[in-house]
Amino acid sequence: MDGSYFLGVGRDALWVLALASAPILIPALLSGLLLGMVQAATSINEATLSFVPKLAVVGISLVIFGALILGLLTDFTISIFERIPDLVR
Repeated sequence: MDGSYFLGVGRDALWVLALASAPILIPALLSGLLLGMVQAATSINEATLSFVPKLAVVGISLVIFGALILGLLTDFTISIFERIPDLVR
């Protein structure tokens, strides 16, 4: 058992983390950017004006992509449990 095994597991974990968070973070980022431009153009500086639509976008993203994210995390967890015998050798 060498360090490359653990580096591979860590790399896979970071990749799954990126794939699981991207469907939620990217729409929130884009909606925040769009709302920020609207607020800058209209000089409206209300905190709830940017928070509530971003919260709605994140909720909609979770409804749309939640099952896919859960499946991705389930597959990764199963693969981690399948790698446990390799640690004993």
